[in-house]
Amino acid sequence: MEKLIIPEQNIINAVCVYVSRKKRVEPEEVEVELLYDDETGFTAEAYVNGLREELSTLNLIEALRITLKEFLNIDPISAGIKLKLDDEQGIIVEVQ
Repeated sequence: MEKLIIPEQNIINAVCVYVSRKKRVEPEEVEVELLYDDETGFTAEAYVNGLREELSTLNLIEALRITLKEFLNIDPISAGIKLKLDDEQGIIVEVQ
């Protein structure tokens, strides 16, 4: 499989779908901010109805696996998912 690059906006969309399913709301009702910190790594903050939820790197990977399976028809278990901080593109994901 060729390397697939998932841009920051698509990562945000994946997290919106993930959180919306957990909270039983529409994806459009979820606001997401992706974050990177040298100590904690990649995380996200999701807001639903004014309430904030912190998402770990593992949560982000889980959200991306759902997207790979349901929207891109890629086996999420065999795909290697790597979050990266890119100087020009922001937070991206490489899938191999």
